Amino acid sequence: MNLSAFSLEHKWALVTGASRGLGQAIAVGLAEAGAKVICASSQANGCDETISMIKSAGGTAMGLAADLSNETAVRQLADDAKALSGGIDILINNGGTIFRQAAVDYPMAEWRRVMQVNLDSAFILSQLVGKDMIEKKHGKIINIASMLSYSGGMTVPAYTASKHAIAGLTKALANEWGQFNIQVNAIAPGYFKTDNTTALQNNEVRNKEITQRIPAGRWGEPTDLNGAAVFLASRASDYLNGHIMAVDGGWLAR
Repeated sequence: MNLSAFSLEHKWALVTGASRGLGQAIAVGLAEAGAKVICASSQANGCDETISMIKSAGGTAMGLAADLSNETAVRQLADDAKALSGGIDILINNGGTIFRQAAVDYPMAEWRRVMQVNLDSAFILSQLVGKDMIEKKHGKIINIASMLSYSGGMTVPAYTASKHAIAGLTKALANEWGQFNIQVNAIAPGYFKTDNTTALQNNEVRNKEITQRIPAGRWGEPTDLNGAAVFLASRASDYLNGHIMAVDGGWLAR
């Protein structure tokens, strides 16, 4: 197989939640494969570090900011990204949030916020960017799912519901848009060393329990997602559609 199928040269990518953690690693990974990357975060200049990393390696990157819980801001993000690039070839719906509380006391305001950030923004961006992809007859959309796309978790009912929904949305869009040479897939990360999991990493008992269940014997590093992201964003995955790819060190196999 010609490895050029994995190249992202001459492609424009929009990555939400690209300021740190998994989103930052994915943005850098796409740039390393040749993509020009628009890095989005919730704060103005929030992606400066990511952009600097990409540019230092000789890549092209620029930043945008949008509150993913605000529909108007999400729509503006899509418009701004299309204006900067002339057209998005790769959309990574990575931006997300979580709120922890027992289901019996879970505040509806937090339920709505989590769903707006994790699910609504992914649908709106996919819809707006997808219209252009349909006209061009090509495009890649990658949603970031979760281990909680498969299980229920504890004290995170809104996050769990949103990540189950992301898996379903991925399949629904793949069904409708596959005919236009648009592939819509998702990555479900396992336990990764990021700011969001600091509490778990620092909990000696839970850290040990988690690590013992992972056949790889370690937590994931953010860069462990790069291969999956580049593959799903490239021509190499043109016949893969509606798939939820677990990158979990084998967690689900236990």
